[in-house]
Amino acid sequence: MLSKISRHPIRARTAGLVSGLEALDVATGVSLARTKDHPANRALGSVGEVGSWQSLLALSVTVLACGTAVGDRRLAEAGRDMLAAGIAASIVKTTIKRTVHRTRPNVLMDEGRYARGRPGTGIGPWQSFPSGHAALSFAVARSVARAYPGLAAAAAIAAAGVAAIQVVRGAHFPVDVLAGAAIGVGAEAVSHRILRPKPDDAGHDPSVS
Repeated sequence: MLSKISRHPIRARTAGLVSGLEALDVATGVSLARTKDHPANRALGSVGEVGSWQSLLALSVTVLACGTAVGDRRLAEAGRDMLAAGIAASIVKTTIKRTVHRTRPNVLMDEGRYARGRPGTGIGPWQSFPSGHAALSFAVARSVARAYPGLAAAAAIAAAGVAAIQVVRGAHFPVDVLAGAAIGVGAEAVSHRILRPKPDDAGHDPSVS
């Protein structure tokens, strides 16, 4: 493989760039997680679980149920969109995790092992890429922001906070959470486009009353 790369300068430079960026990502992740075992960081890790699929699924279903129960169409649609975006983001991130593997920062720091490649595994410590917490948090945050623009900043800050916690607790490298965030934003955009009401023949958008 190395001999083949050496005969293709562009490929060799690309491989070198990727290797360099990966090394930077790993070094940054380890540096940011150096206090992962501190009690304060462990507490942050618990807070970061608000970005787990279980928590966000419960939140989305609750919003949908409450909106339906009180007859608040906007709230119900927000819950529906949060749920759809979260499911879409979960499907994408799970598919990627099953396709590739990457050991988490805490595995490197505690056991001195680091590996990435194919295929994916069902083993948690080898599923660093991408961050599921970041993917679902950003997907749900974008849905909240779309339904309630006044909450956009708070939702974005909350999602970014969840993503950052995953790095300082040694669960993910920076690129993992960036990829997760991109997945979340993209999943929400696609699910919203699918669920968005179609304008009628007169050009009226039925979602606007």
